[in-house]
Amino acid sequence: MSALWQEILFSFLGGLGLFLFSIKYMGDGLQLIAGDKMRYVLDKYTSKPLMAVLAGIIVTILIQSSTGTIVITISLVGAGLLKTKQAIAIVMGSNIGTTLTSFIIGFNISKYSLPLIFIGAAFLFFTRAKLINNIGRVIFGFGGIFYALKMMSTAMGPMKDMAWFQNILIHIDDSSWVGVGVGTLLTLLIQSSAATIAILQNLYADAALNLNGALPVLFGDNIGTAITTAALAMVGSNIAAKRVAASHVLFNVIGTIICLIVLAPYTAFISYLETTFGLNPKMTIATAHGTFNILNTILQFPFIWLLVIVVTKLIPGEDEQIKYSTQYLDKSLISSAPAVALGQVQKEFIEMLILSKKSLRNAVEYFMTREEALNEKGETYEEAINNFDEQMTDYLTLLFREKLSPKEGQAASILLDATRDIERIGDHARDIVTSVNYQIKKKLKFSDDAKAEVQEMYELCNDIILKTIKSLEENNIAIAGAALAACENIYALEKAARKKHTKRMKDGDCEIPAGVVYMDLIQHFTRVCEHARNILEKEIQGNI
Repeated sequence: MSALWQEILFSFLGGLGLFLFSIKYMGDGLQLIAGDKMRYVLDKYTSKPLMAVLAGIIVTILIQSSTGTIVITISLVGAGLLKTKQAIAIVMGSNIGTTLTSFIIGFNISKYSLPLIFIGAAFLFFTRAKLINNIGRVIFGFGGIFYALKMMSTAMGPMKDMAWFQNILIHIDDSSWVGVGVGTLLTLLIQSSAATIAILQNLYADAALNLNGALPVLFGDNIGTAITTAALAMVGSNIAAKRVAASHVLFNVIGTIICLIVLAPYTAFISYLETTFGLNPKMTIATAHGTFNILNTILQFPFIWLLVIVVTKLIPGEDEQIKYSTQYLDKSLISSAPAVALGQVQKEFIEMLILSKKSLRNAVEYFMTREEALNEKGETYEEAINNFDEQMTDYLTLLFREKLSPKEGQAASILLDATRDIERIGDHARDIVTSVNYQIKKKLKFSDDAKAEVQEMYELCNDIILKTIKSLEENNIAIAGAALAACENIYALEKAARKKHTKRMKDGDCEIPAGVVYMDLIQHFTRVCEHARNILEKEIQGNI
């Protein structure tokens, strides 16, 4: 490798690495400043499509990552908090929000990049105040972006005079489809549309590409980032995730086709804006990027319903919807009809118990199969159960402030206490998932006999919880009594499992590290039965 090529490659790759790091570091700083508000915004302010678009813009600006916004959106769709229609509107907004980075680059303040890096570092290292530290991350990332751009621009300088590079640029100028392909492939390679658009801004600023050649590359960058998100979603088995990702690709492909059809007038329009407002070359590309995404959203916004139909046809099937929030807790009933409000809590109590049963089933399936998708679903179940617990606790606390009869007051107190038992069942399911993650990390394996013992203990727990749910739904004390009697069987199962596993360790059929983990694992089923027993005893006493 010649000294020239070494300098070009080292400077360009170093600059690209610094750019990607700086974008992420600035986004992390913004996200830490904002806290958990992004998920809250997407959850609470997306009931109408237009509001969903605005939420997508705001969240993407805050975290500086359209992929990050879409990942949050996918998790909310998977949890049943958002519908596909709302998610597509958020995706549209995220495409607009991600253009902020190219506008920042358009200001071209590279000469101030090193002082900005110093100020950011000072905020990070000379104080312990978290807010100042996070602001320091943003400033450091901001300065790093411009220093990286300067490095990449300097590295690419000698390439402008090389014949092969000029031939590639000529092909891009001559064929818009080639430009789209180059933009798509480059984004897929780098995994960052912000980085590829920054490279494009440098090329246009150096007059290596004309506007007619640069715009198709820009369109390809948008397709590339959508495909990257789609690939991310396809890793899991979540149908909702795949549909949202597919809508992102469709949105950008349709927009690209439309803009290529009207490329000549669109180029003339961007050229008019450049001349009229005296935009520098980098700001011109940023304006083209923003205009493309805004016009694309305006054109396709009325047809969100059609995109929903298309992605549903392309990716058929239904996900298991995990209930993430209570349905029956009407606050207006608290003061007007406290007894009815108490009945609504009892309905949610059963729903929460069903959720904990599903969480336990998911945890055991994860133990048996070790499928990563079940690990992610376990986290969602844990969040959902905790959310139920919080909402029911808040509702019951408000109910306690009303004038309840002694019997109603006692029932409310016992429901609050029993809710803790369900939450603890969810915690044990979570702990099983955590244990499996540890088993995977340490490469621990269990014999078929050990797995059969776990299955047997789970089936007993599942049967008890099913009977508890049925007894509550039918108000049947006989079923509750049968379930309570079955609770005693778990101790014999645990004792037998411990004895058999100890023998397997002595015989060398099971490794000692795996044996210790196994002993801890089977305890969770005993604890689950104990919490179910607490609920059943309260029911038999007539308090639930």
